[in-house]
Amino acid sequence: MIICLILSFLLLSFSLLFYFLGLYFMYFNSAVFIELDFLHLKVLSVSLSIYLDWISMMFTSFVLLISSMVIMFSGGYMEHEKNLARFIFLVVLFVFSMMMLILSSSMVFILLGWDGLGLVSYILVVYYQNMKSYNAGMITALSNRLGDSSILLSIAMMMDGGSWSFAGVLDILKFYDKGNFTVLVLLIILASFTKSAQIPFSSWLPAAMAAPTPVSALVHSSTLVTAGVYLLFRFSDFLSFEVKAGVFYFSLFTMLMAGLGANFEFDLKKIIALSTLSQLGMMMVIFFMGGKDLAFFHLLMHALFKALLFMCAGLIIHSVGGSQDIRSLGGLAKIFPITCSCFCVSSMSLCGLPFLSGFYSKDLIAEILSMSIFGSLIYSLFFFSIGLTVCYSVRLFMCVFTGTFNMLKMNYLYETEVEIMCKSFIGLVFLVILKGSVLSWIVFSTPYLVVLPFFMKMATLGVVLLGILVGFHVSNLEVVRGAKSLDFFHSTMFLSGMWNLPIVSTSSLNSEILKIGKVYIKSMDYGWAEFYGSKGLFWVIKSLAGSFQLIIQNHLKIFLLAIWVGLLYFLVFMIF
Repeated sequence: MIICLILSFLLLSFSLLFYFLGLYFMYFNSAVFIELDFLHLKVLSVSLSIYLDWISMMFTSFVLLISSMVIMFSGGYMEHEKNLARFIFLVVLFVFSMMMLILSSSMVFILLGWDGLGLVSYILVVYYQNMKSYNAGMITALSNRLGDSSILLSIAMMMDGGSWSFAGVLDILKFYDKGNFTVLVLLIILASFTKSAQIPFSSWLPAAMAAPTPVSALVHSSTLVTAGVYLLFRFSDFLSFEVKAGVFYFSLFTMLMAGLGANFEFDLKKIIALSTLSQLGMMMVIFFMGGKDLAFFHLLMHALFKALLFMCAGLIIHSVGGSQDIRSLGGLAKIFPITCSCFCVSSMSLCGLPFLSGFYSKDLIAEILSMSIFGSLIYSLFFFSIGLTVCYSVRLFMCVFTGTFNMLKMNYLYETEVEIMCKSFIGLVFLVILKGSVLSWIVFSTPYLVVLPFFMKMATLGVVLLGILVGFHVSNLEVVRGAKSLDFFHSTMFLSGMWNLPIVSTSSLNSEILKIGKVYIKSMDYGWAEFYGSKGLFWVIKSLAGSFQLIIQNHLKIFLLAIWVGLLYFLVFMIF
């Protein structure tokens, strides 16, 4: 517990330091580029490049702030854990990998941070050693390895520019090698899609909920899943309009799919994970439309209210004995009043209710999309997805905190038993309420003023109110909460199963890959490769060793024979 408090205080202090540094860089519109050379390979230089500007400083500040809260929260959530020090060390290592990714401009060190995130996330997902955690860890690790391979290929392609720092090399490739430059950009987009779980790589994010809840609060709010968005943000100047328009639809359908899946899900943590996936889709949508500053603004706001949402859910799961099924909860508002208030504030911010932090980013995103020329279908799908966000948030709140108490009456539930966990996220509530209005004046050099017709201007608020109404009625349906919920689940398998993406990502591809592997191991490993490889090489070495041994044992005879043969050849050549 003491180590949690000390680390939390240190991270909070560094968070404040980076925040004020970010304000300083923003005010003077300056940046610092530090490059330390390690070695030179002809024209290629290997160097540690650190790029400090207000964007990296502000994002690092938010990551450290949430990390400090999560570590303090872990002190209460994992208090009976035998290996608490190891868990805290893994969380700190995770934060260090994220900082390396944020602050570096060299693709080699970005890959180190990128791989560090993937490795530590795998270790944390399989922290509870059971079959469910093992399967979740494997799909998480293998999905992220696709992004790692994309980064490796991009590093190989950047060698043509003479450096692995994307600060100046990409300009060279853009003008002198447009074909390779396009492939490089597509590799970066592929890497960001795997890390941010966009379609078709979405199945790993809900599966990663097998990790402890403090890990989910950190990983799925401000670090791992946002690394892909941040990488795209750094490469935003090199993405052409055609590329953005081509991949825009993947993010839009990710947003829609996650919203539909969350409305049919009963696992508390998976609902919040699908909410994260929906918000990541929204960030990508507005980014590919050209609003990278809006995407970054929503990224910061999402980190605050989603971390608060996960910590409130973690306190509930911890207090009720590990139950995550929302059908077995209910009526917890009287037992957990502080948690209920914090959960309500973060949910309202997620929904975009006016004058909370989420409103300042989501409302701007919706209005900017209303000014686009993509068409009525995209406009309708986007606003329908926003309505789904409100619907599942209201459904979750109604099922968990209101209604009848669905657990055993003999349970002893009391909020002050987990006082340290409550204290860890109380500070986030004030940030969720106030930080959006503060940053909306700071982040944008010119304030956004969007002029729209009255109907389009009120569309966002109308969708929010309609989502509240639909969510209220859906949560009270007997078919959702009653005994027939299993039949209801089977009838909506496609929507609740994330459009069958988990099946496509795992079992449907395994059979073909295993068949290919069988042919390979039979024909190559146990066939020609075995004959000409290990066994053939062993036979050659054995034969040579036997010959050399024969020569060594009869060295005098062979020496005299060699002399007589040499003399004979000499005489023959002299005569003829």
